Amino acid sequence: MSEFYLKDKEEVLKELGRGEQGLTSKEAETLQKQKGYNELVEKEKKSVIQIFLEQFADFLVLILIAASVISAFLGDVESALVIGIVITINAILGTVQHQKAEKSLNSLKQLSAPNAKVLRNGDTVILPSREVVVGDVVLLEAGDYICADGRIIENASLKVNESALTGESLAVDKQDITITKEVPLGDRINMVYSGSFVTYGRAKFVVTDIGMDTEVGKIATLLKNTADRKTPLQINLDQFGKKLSIVILIVCALLFVMSVIKGDSVIHAFMFAVALAVAAIPEALSSIVTIVLAFGTQKMAKEHAIIRQLQAVEGLGSVSVVCSDKTGTLTQNKMTVIDIFVNETNKDVKNVLFDLELERKLLVYSVLCNDASNVDGVKIGDPTEIALVDLMERGNSQGENDFGSVTQVREKYPRICEIPFDSDRKLMTTVHQIDGKTISITKGAVDVILEKAISIEMKDGIREITSEDKENILEMNHTYSSEGLRVLAFAYQEVEESKACKVEEENLIFLGLVSMMDPPREESKAAVEECKMAGIRPIMITGDHKITASAIAKQIGILNDGDRAVEGAEIDKLSDQELINFVDDVSVYARVSPEHKIRIVKAWQEKGNIVAMTGDGVNDAPALKQADIGVAMGITGTEVAKDAASMVLTDDNFATIVKAVENGRNVYSNIKKSIKFLLSGNTAAIIAVIYASLAGLAVPFAPVHLLFINLLTDSLPAIALGLDPHSVDVMKEKPRPKNESILTKDFLLGILSEGLIISIMTMAAYYVGLKNGTTETARTMAFATLCLSRLVHGFNSKSKKAILFKKEIINNKELFGAFFIGFILLNAVLLIPSLSGVFEVAPLTTQMLFTIYGLSIANLFAIQAMKWVKVNILKVDQ
Repeated sequence: MSEFYLKDKEEVLKELGRGEQGLTSKEAETLQKQKGYNELVEKEKKSVIQIFLEQFADFLVLILIAASVISAFLGDVESALVIGIVITINAILGTVQHQKAEKSLNSLKQLSAPNAKVLRNGDTVILPSREVVVGDVVLLEAGDYICADGRIIENASLKVNESALTGESLAVDKQDITITKEVPLGDRINMVYSGSFVTYGRAKFVVTDIGMDTEVGKIATLLKNTADRKTPLQINLDQFGKKLSIVILIVCALLFVMSVIKGDSVIHAFMFAVALAVAAIPEALSSIVTIVLAFGTQKMAKEHAIIRQLQAVEGLGSVSVVCSDKTGTLTQNKMTVIDIFVNETNKDVKNVLFDLELERKLLVYSVLCNDASNVDGVKIGDPTEIALVDLMERGNSQGENDFGSVTQVREKYPRICEIPFDSDRKLMTTVHQIDGKTISITKGAVDVILEKAISIEMKDGIREITSEDKENILEMNHTYSSEGLRVLAFAYQEVEESKACKVEEENLIFLGLVSMMDPPREESKAAVEECKMAGIRPIMITGDHKITASAIAKQIGILNDGDRAVEGAEIDKLSDQELINFVDDVSVYARVSPEHKIRIVKAWQEKGNIVAMTGDGVNDAPALKQADIGVAMGITGTEVAKDAASMVLTDDNFATIVKAVENGRNVYSNIKKSIKFLLSGNTAAIIAVIYASLAGLAVPFAPVHLLFINLLTDSLPAIALGLDPHSVDVMKEKPRPKNESILTKDFLLGILSEGLIISIMTMAAYYVGLKNGTTETARTMAFATLCLSRLVHGFNSKSKKAILFKKEIINNKELFGAFFIGFILLNAVLLIPSLSGVFEVAPLTTQMLFTIYGLSIANLFAIQAMKWVKVNILKVDQ
């Protein structure tokens, strides 16, 4: 593609084969047939049915489907129905979440201007923007959205807000010049881009690119080509499901063979093997994880973080790198005056009282030579001029001054004439009647003002400006600029009233400097510190200038000694492999493109990190989607950024991300508690069955017993554990490694040891029943003890440590509720005759019931004692 910004306008028009008068209707129609409409093209979407069916592709789900079909074939319709309902609910939940996720391209389409003023047949016509073609000449004025990419061919002080594309908060002064070297998009001042907004001036441009060939179109292509990434929990659960399924199938196959060898009928042995498989596979796990994540999203919503994808809650807990946009994310996205320089003195205006006459004069002149306004709280105008209006309002709020409002000042000193700002002159001048004199006020670039200044006003009066004065002013300007501040110089002169509208910007009296910047949010520094304490690396990625970005990064603690700040041009020189080695000591990236952002995120991911990317502009969207966790700003963010993100901050507060990370870590911790609770209980059942087979005993559970435990009394405690109260201690830990499995060695040993203790109590009940009754009595006691032991085990699963005599054991009211519901259901099955036949339980004596209760509670004490020994004696972290 031609780099049109490197060519003069005559070359561009010649290459496009067009003139400054635009196209004829016939030419436009021909081009439209060849090139298509000026719109973004969506990729083909999956149907709802296709998405729904994909939810059944999980290995664990396929085994359950097979078990359900076999159960139905062998006459166990109830089991088949229950399993079918569970996996269907999971599939529906997955489909709903997927449907909510993809809206990015629709929002990109909305960025396009609805209409455009175009020269056709030599006349100005208004057309729908989708009908604009390459070669069209488009007219722009303040307030217009730009409909396509193009080269400026005529310019009258055009200023364009390109923050959605570049991340730079200030409007860009456009010029009709030829650029002689390659520069980033933000420095291509002779071009305009689709989706940008005209804030000032007028211009004509010839369209060079439309639709998917525009810069916004390139972003749309990046979005389409960026695949959704699975969170660590999703990856872990996938791996866990496959491993668990294989182990369970092997165990069930062995038990089937052993049962047949013992003399059981093939059908009975097979039915029991299937029932054990269903009992061992935690089919409710997906639903429980979804419910826990959903409750996590509700908690985070109250703390200003809206989760668009449930898995992002857990993913946040793994984040080890946060790549943050600057403008509107770490900063306030509002230009603010920081310092003024008058009478050879620099003064911080944060809490200034404008007591010096020169300071008051500078303040008044800054709002007179100014087109910005504040109408009923709505600020209109260039950001730098709005900052000067804000400064006047801050000065009035001090209570010591009598400037009056901006409106009152302007009414008191009315504007007679003006010379608008021009990017060639770099000056703006207005003429006013002030205290009976005609005063011309000029503001602009420091070097230009100094060239035209012959005098300087000091505290004791006006005198000739010396070379030493100019050196001091330029040194102050350099100091401001090195701190990332934008500087405006103010000067004035008295003119004859008859020449008010013919004023020349010469022989000026230098008054002072005003420096301003888009300052950091007050809470950003503390949030960055918290990130570092939690082992998270914060990085700034912005389209703004390197000096400005570095100044902000130093203030909030992102850029420290030994860290580097680089520009996107340096990234272009590196291969992907070189970039992976390059990112370690770089904390600030400036003047970057959307492609750069994606490459930086990928480089950190290749190093094994879980990356969160924050942003608010269209240019951030591809990187938000590439990141493991995309975080968009809710107030200042574009709809494109929000739709591409996993999470949206409703307060645009970087500090909210830290709170979200804390929530994510707690959610993951609670999910692990639920998984351990479910698997240790299932392990107890398997150990009991294996022991009975090896000991030549009758099978200790009927298939219906296992289904009752697994589907009715296990789910509620597992959900309750997922809602366990959060702890701030998780932020003292480092992010867990990307590839760390849930099933670590210590985690598996904990499951096995706890399952073994529960199985011992279960088989003890079995022997008591066998001694005092029949095999059916033994089975009933084993079933009841296993069921109640698993309910009690919920309290064991709350912590890695022993908490028997601590408040922590009673701080989860949901767990108590789950326990009592399960306890009531179990006793209903044991004591209500009409249910006894359905669940294949034998009548029990009072002594047998108390034996069941005693053995079940004994699990609590035994496992708590084991935890105490592990943590305090063996120093094992389960």
